[in-house]
Amino acid sequence: MRTATFLISIGFLLMAGCSERGSTTAASAPSGMTNSELEQAIQSRLNADPDLAAAKIKVDADAKANKVTLSGTVSSESLRTRAVEIAKSVRPDLEITDKIEVKPREVSRSEYTEQMARDARERAKASGDTIGSSIDDAWIHTKIASKLIVDKDTPARKINIDVADGVVTLRGEVDTPAAKQEAERIAKETEGVKRVRNLLKVTNG
Repeated sequence: MRTATFLISIGFLLMAGCSERGSTTAASAPSGMTNSELEQAIQSRLNADPDLAAAKIKVDADAKANKVTLSGTVSSESLRTRAVEIAKSVRPDLEITDKIEVKPREVSRSEYTEQMARDARERAKASGDTIGSSIDDAWIHTKIASKLIVDKDTPARKINIDVADGVVTLRGEVDTPAAKQEAERIAKETEGVKRVRNLLKVTNG
């Protein structure tokens, strides 16, 4: 009788142990994602956004360390911010390394409208820039301004851009000779530009 009671007790203890192990496994399942599962979870949410889906952002995950790296190219700073926020929302306390580059999509001359030119002139006037009367001058100004804003080496808000008959004049102040050269390079490599006058002043050597 004692032997039977002892065996029954052992049985209950073994069942209890199995039950506890099962509950532990179930509880850890949400955080037990593989790298590919975490990457797919983030990618599916990014692809649900038409603009981000078109950007084809690459996702590299280290699920165990709760870290994700995003890379690729988007056309605006707001899209980059949106991609990071979407990735963060997939999993609590997810650490995101943002390697996304911002490169505005250049509007071709055929796409550039009179309304775009009017808007460009209003923005230019507000920032102290001047734009010639042609739609080509407005188009050139728009492209150079967009490039300077996203270039990490050029303080775009300190640089004035004047465009007249395809001739670009850069005015204002920059911190280094390298920034001055970079601004000139950007302007010279912009389609439609005939000549660049670089009047930028270097304030720190």
